[in-house]
Formats: sequence, C-alpha cells, structure tokens
Amino acid sequence: MNILGISCFYHDSAACLVQDGRIVAAAQEERFTRKKHDSALPANAVKWCLGHCRLGIGDIDYIVFYDKPLIKFERILETYLAYAPSGITQFIQALPLWLKQKLWIGELIRKEFAFKGKLLFARHHESHAASAFFPSPFDQAAFLTIDGVGEWETASFGIGKGNDLNLEYYLKFPHSLGLLYSAFTYYTGFKVNSGEYKLMGLAPYGEAKYTELILNELIDLKEDGSFRMNMKYFGYCNGLKMVNRRFERLFGGPAREPESIIGRKEMDIAASIQKVTEEIMLKMSFHVHKLTGQDRLCLAGGVALNCVANGRIKREGPFKEVWVQPASGDAGGALGAALLIWHKYLGNPRHADNQHDSQKASLLGPRYSDEEIAVFLEREKVPHQRLSAAEIPERVAALIDRGDVIGWFQGAMEFGPRALGARSIIGDARSRQMQSKMNLKIKFRESFRPFAPSVLLEKAGEWFDFTGESPYMLMTAALRKDKMAALSPGEEKLSGFEKLKIIRSDIPAVTHVDYSARLQTVKREDQQLFYDLLNSFFKKTGCSVIINTSFNVRGEPLVCSPQDAYRCFMRTEMDYLVLGSFLLSKKEQPPLQKDMKWQEAFELD
Repeated sequence: MNILGISCFYHDSAACLVQDGRIVAAAQEERFTRKKHDSALPANAVKWCLGHCRLGIGDIDYIVFYDKPLIKFERILETYLAYAPSGITQFIQALPLWLKQKLWIGELIRKEFAFKGKLLFARHHESHAASAFFPSPFDQAAFLTIDGVGEWETASFGIGKGNDLNLEYYLKFPHSLGLLYSAFTYYTGFKVNSGEYKLMGLAPYGEAKYTELILNELIDLKEDGSFRMNMKYFGYCNGLKMVNRRFERLFGGPAREPESIIGRKEMDIAASIQKVTEEIMLKMSFHVHKLTGQDRLCLAGGVALNCVANGRIKREGPFKEVWVQPASGDAGGALGAALLIWHKYLGNPRHADNQHDSQKASLLGPRYSDEEIAVFLEREKVPHQRLSAAEIPERVAALIDRGDVIGWFQGAMEFGPRALGARSIIGDARSRQMQSKMNLKIKFRESFRPFAPSVLLEKAGEWFDFTGESPYMLMTAALRKDKMAALSPGEEKLSGFEKLKIIRSDIPAVTHVDYSARLQTVKREDQQLFYDLLNSFFKKTGCSVIINTSFNVRGEPLVCSPQDAYRCFMRTEMDYLVLGSFLLSKKEQPPLQKDMKWQEAFELD
C-alpha cells in the first residue's frame, strides 16, 4: 500500500511516500525549485517520490494533507471578528489566497496530480505528533508538539502506544511559544520562519537582562508550562507585523533594521527570550511526565528545532530518553500525516524495539549514482579525479588535516534542515581561523553563528558532557571541562562579539562562546562512508571531531543535485568538492559557465 503525505502553502512544503508502513522517500520542495522555504504545492517533490519508487499516481492508495484548511480558515475568520475593525487590511490581503487556493486544496491536489483515489486530511498537531512518535524507537512514549499555530492549537501532548496516539491536552491560539519566539526574531531584525536559528545562536553573546520584563509584561506563565500572552503587545492577530508600538516602547525602541549592525541590546534580548523559551519547555516536559507517567518523550513542531532547549530537557528533564523528529517543522507534517493514516486510520501494526528509529538517518531524499555524476562532469568538461571507495576517507581526511574546506556530496539527501553527512561542508574543527573563514567566505553569513561538530559516536563522551546518541543535530551538549582552555583575566572581561576572539578549546571552530556545541554523533550503520572519513581523520590526527555544516550558502536551500553542488562550490572559497567517487580541486576548475545545464533524472535513484 502506498500513502503519499503532502504539506504546503505555509512554509517548507514537502512530500513523503510511505509504503507498507515504511518511510521510503521524503523531500522538501525548496530543494528542487531552489527557493528557500518554498511553500508551493510540492509538485517536484511528489514527482521525485513517485519516480524513486517506480510508481505512477494510479499506484497511490491514499493522499493525505497535513492539516485541515477549513478549521484553519475558521480560526482566521474568528480572530478577525474578535479584533474587527482592527486588522481589516490583513484580512483583506489574506482572503483572496484563501478563496482561490487554500480552501480548495483537495481539488488542487486532484487536478495537479490527476489523482482519483482517496484524499484525507489530518489535524496539524496530530501530524506533528505522528511524526514524533511513529518513527521513534519507542513502543510507548509521551509526545509533545510545539509550534507557531496549526488550526487552533499551538502546543499539544499525549501518549503514543503501539499503532495509536491521542492528543489529550492543547494550548490554543493566540497563546503560542512559537509565535512568541518569532516576535523576538522579528524585533531583533531577523526573518520570521527562518531567522529563529540566528536568534538562538546570538543568545550566548548576551545577558538575560530582559527575562523578568518578558515574564512580568508579555506572558503569564504557569507552573505546568501553560501561559497566556498579553496580546496588547503583539500585532500578529490584527496587523501585518509580529509586534506593535507598545512592544517597541516596552523594549526601548523600534525593531532592528534587517542587515544593520547587531548591538548589545539585541544580544541581551536574544539571551532573554532563549532563557524564557527553555524554562517554558522544561516546565512543559515536567508536566507531561507527571500526567502521562511515561519515561520516554518524543518531540516535534517547529519549536522542537531549538536544540538548546532540547538539550536542557535531556539533561535536566524527568524523562529517561528523548527523541526529536529531525524534520520537526511543517515539512515533517507530510511524513507524520502519511504514517498517521497507515497506523491509526488503517489500524496497521507498528513494531518498535526501543533502540532503533525508522527514520533511516533522515537520508530520505534524492541520490545520484556515480554514472549520473560522471555524465554531468563529462558533459560540462569539469576536471576531476576518480577515487576508489577505500581511497575517499583517507584522501579527504588528509585534505581536512591540512586546512582545506571540502564540499561533501554523498548518497541520499537529508530530509529536514540539518546537514547530516550527505550534503555537507566539512573542515578541521581544530583550526583557529575556520569558524570565521567558513562563515564569511563560504557560507556568506553572520560571523557570530556557530558551527556544529560531527563526532564518532564511541568518542563523543571524550569531548562532550553527553551520553547516548544525537544523530540529527537536535541537541546541544557542553564541552567537557577537561577540554576547555583556561581564560586569561583579559579574556574573561571580553563581551559581545569580542568573545569570538577567545580560543576556548582544542576544537575552537565548533566550540560556541558558552562552551556548547550542537552535536551530531555518527555511527557506521547509519552512514558508512561518512563514519569512515571521521575514523580516518581520527587515526591520522587523534581528533575524532570535524566541522559539519549544511552544503549551501546563505539564502539558498541545501544542495540537491550534482549541478547544485558544483555551482555552490564554484561560487564560494571551498577548496575541494567530493561528488560521489569524484574529487574536484578548485585550482583546476575553469570559470563557471552560466549556460551550464543538467537535466534532473527523477526516475533514477
């Protein structure tokens, strides 16, 4: 049986194919269109999912959409009526898109894909919950979903058992942790729905001076993690902005202009809202544990991408084990909706061994064979060298050791926002210049943003205060104290971005200013070649850690095809590119041709 899950029309649209209960393909539309956070109907992602499995649309038994548009429109209408006539501009602007498109999603899906089978709709947070629990290793667990807003719900929790799950408790709009965090994302000059990572990365540079102001004026936080927001400070219910003038007066001035200088105020605000977010999520986790009695927790929803808060739940929370959906945002809703139909709607059994998840290391997207890559390289006359499978790890490890930056393109593309060793830019974590070099000359992004380490699973405890696994870069861990470098009196006095000058450990390129790291542990059964690369680097240098950041530049999605990878390689100061079995040196490349063409072969693996 083939079930196709779809999410779209808000942000990060995606498609996922579940075949007899197995996740066999999943991809975000942005990877094909090259439009970051593309919200369009995922026609390319659907085409690839079907082609990957040699299926036609007639082979699909069910298509399921990840939320219920009619209920969502009801929320928008009721919100407008509650605030009317304030908000009339926002409502008028939103109405045509709803009347022409969003209310007719079923008809659009049938027309676009010529689908004549059964079309179903899941509730938004039920899709998130299913994406959290069903792929998890656990046969029974509590789940907690937190995001901006679905239909009405902004957070929910309940219990998953076997092939069933039930959402038992909700927090409802307009009271939303996701929207609260996004309001501060907007106020500090970053883009909502994409700049939240920047706000989280900025937080350690500041001091949480505004925490009490947030808790006293903006939200009424209860011991169980529920809260009510003081809506007189926010504009998202009846305006076109996340915050209003009252909010700006409360924090001493207007929002920072995008791309302008980031000051100490923005650092302190970032630190404050991050601290509040962590406290709310911790309180929620204790309450969920108390009411469900479960020892395991599954997380999903956009807020579950806050790896700092996730790390605190793992370290300080009441649960023995925590599993986070790597595509926690709306993209993962497509996956959750498809699994929800297979298990809950159709009643098919689920088998979990409490050790291994069914997410397949989230390597669920397009892959390109050496034969396909060779066609591209020969057609475009790209200088290259072919390596054997045994040569790749040792050769690339040697390049990293000498300070080169490598574009790494191997196997199936990651599903979700993290680089997990398939579409990665990698480098030497021991380098004192690498963090700045990769930010400014390769990623073209803000210099303050940290990089994540990939480490051999069996060696993680030697570097980080961490136990267990973190395969999806969804938790932070502190560097072990014996790995921290002692600070001089002068260094201890540095503040703000001056902290970037401090060398804090033997792996300074992945040690954030608070000595934390967003950790990825790598085991061979998940990613054989990437593991062998790390192991070769360890044998050569005695260091089992490298930098691993997503293979893209600022403002662009993760690369999908060999052409995407080559273009990104040529437009940055990367030194080498590994495309499958092929090694490309930047020094040998001719100028990039504007008319380069590459026909995607969706029907191939």
